[in-house]
Amino acid sequence: MAKRFNGNFTQQQPIPQDGIDAALAVMGHGRLHRYNVVEGEIAEVALFEQEFAAYMGTEYALAVASGGSAIACALRAVGVKVGDNVLTNAFTLAPVPGAISSVGANPVFVDVTNQLVIDLDDLKSKMAEYDAKVLLLSHMRGHICDMDALMEICDRHDVQVIEDCAHTMGARWKNVLSGKHGVIAAFSTQTYKHLNSGEGGILISDDPDIMAKAIMLSGSYMLFDRHIAGPDPEYYADLRMETPNISGRMDNLRAAILRPQLKRLDDQVLAWNQRYRMIEKGLNNIPGLEIVTRDPDEFYVGSSIQFLLMDWSDAKIARVLDGCAARGVELKWFGGAMPTGFTSRYDSWRYAPAQSLPQSDKILAGIVDMRIPLTFSLEDCQLIAEIISQEVSRVFQSEDEV
Repeated sequence: MAKRFNGNFTQQQPIPQDGIDAALAVMGHGRLHRYNVVEGEIAEVALFEQEFAAYMGTEYALAVASGGSAIACALRAVGVKVGDNVLTNAFTLAPVPGAISSVGANPVFVDVTNQLVIDLDDLKSKMAEYDAKVLLLSHMRGHICDMDALMEICDRHDVQVIEDCAHTMGARWKNVLSGKHGVIAAFSTQTYKHLNSGEGGILISDDPDIMAKAIMLSGSYMLFDRHIAGPDPEYYADLRMETPNISGRMDNLRAAILRPQLKRLDDQVLAWNQRYRMIEKGLNNIPGLEIVTRDPDEFYVGSSIQFLLMDWSDAKIARVLDGCAARGVELKWFGGAMPTGFTSRYDSWRYAPAQSLPQSDKILAGIVDMRIPLTFSLEDCQLIAEIISQEVSRVFQSEDEV
């Protein structure tokens, strides 16, 4: 009888006890709003911002309501206006082009490679073709491109880089933390990310003008002096009456449960990578299955894994997904013609101008994706890899299409 996995692909670890205690303390005094403090008190949100800035080694941090609102705030803070063209990866999740569209700008998609990172040659081409001055770089599913080469291209063409680090909190390129290359970076603390507050986001930057504008945009009600991880008061002087309040603040309850998790992040990263490598090892040398290679200069966070079924028919890929699902392994496919859950393609985001990207189409058609929650044991990961291997091999060796 074929083995079956009985775990849950959406079950995260519980909030640590010190996070639960901190949340109960906030609920006990009732001061959930980030600016609702008593004399001498520093809000949980302000402390989380200070601690996250220290972890990242950046000057400033701003906690907001979601990863998507963090990206939209970053776009406005760097000066993106209605009608501007903003470059971004063709392989990403819907909130990325959604944030671009939400500020009235046009998403311009850049090809991806079979390492699932942005294609630098196409990036140069699109910069010239669309006269774009902002790149919203999505480190999609934790895959980091050659950041030295990318920044050299962007600096040479005077293009500002916003990093979407929703999947790379704690990751590095050549020992530089992901998020420290561009002018501003956005992180997510949504449940399936590396810190869990249900929903939430955080911005980092070393640029005081950009961060001051972001703080005003987030809805600071002129209480910018309560941002201990923000710029000095003089940076708000010319912004105070000119910057719209687009309320998107994080509350003290979410910040309270995030602070203890941040202290554990590095240990969590190591645990994710143990599981990732266990699955990766089990998927090596499977006929028809292509492992996504990682650059030796990339230190990733393996909270999900992707592999490629290149040039497979839709019918055969569906058979792999169905066979794995029948044995308890939940895989997602980015090649479907219609969006399913979070797996959607650039051509399904019809609020963006239509583009033709044959290279990306070919790669997206082969991408299979799987979450790796830390509730899985190493033995679970070994079994999952065994099931995927068996189902891929079974379908690959068959000659029929249906």
